[in-house]
Amino acid sequence: MTTQIPADIANLTFDEALAELQRTVAELEAGGGPLEAAIAGYERGVALHERCAVLLADAELRVRRLVERAGGAIEAIELRTDEEVGPDGPG
Repeated sequence: MTTQIPADIANLTFDEALAELQRTVAELEAGGGPLEAAIAGYERGVALHERCAVLLADAELRVRRLVERAGGAIEAIELRTDEEVGPDGPG
């Protein structure tokens, strides 16, 4: 399901969208507000997640194109987040 992304979210950078998504999730987890506010926060969080996903997909495509140009053939590159790598390094 693709969500219609509001214009203010569609203009955010990845870092901005991720930071706002993290704040939104923290607010939802804290609870205590009215139901309507929670639903609005959830909807905004979905839109922020969608924005992050689009930007990540675009970044992955750009990296693949760079690798393709550099080596003449597409090469799969395994990318790991800091959380996947862990404090002791990969593995």
